[in-house]
Amino acid sequence: MTATHDLGTPRLAGTDLLRSAFRRHAAGVAVITVPGARPAGFTATSLASVAAEPPLLSFGVGTGSSTWPLLADAGHVGVHVLAEHQQELAATFARSGADRFAPPTRWHSGPHGVPVLDGVLAWLVCRVVARIPAGDHRLVLAEVVEGVVPDASGPEGVRPLLYHHGGFNALRD
Repeated sequence: MTATHDLGTPRLAGTDLLRSAFRRHAAGVAVITVPGARPAGFTATSLASVAAEPPLLSFGVGTGSSTWPLLADAGHVGVHVLAEHQQELAATFARSGADRFAPPTRWHSGPHGVPVLDGVLAWLVCRVVARIPAGDHRLVLAEVVEGVVPDASGPEGVRPLLYHHGGFNALRD
């Protein structure tokens, strides 16, 4: 015999329903960076692995974001997987109007001029291969061309930063 749970009354699809459902979905936190005279970047929880051969990933970006104008024409982007202790870095890149590359953010210019953040769990430089319209966003498809995954036993830690229920969180033992 299987127990059934009351799942509540179904709601019509819409922004509130989608947001409510995805508050319950834990997602990894990444920062996407874009080269330019003034580099740009944003915090993303939509990062996904797409294919191993060739190595492709995707992420979403709002067309109203301050980063979109640079990203719309960028040939390459940086993708940074954040560690659990980097909540403030994630918040800085999520904050509208912030000078995201000013101290205390540590970064350097990497391959293809892409801004590379220091001390992250992993960073990848990717060639943008498509920007697919998706409502008020674009789904960016990118091919990994270079990157670094530091030794997991190093000082930066090995646990990822997660986004769940409207806030940044860490894995628990």
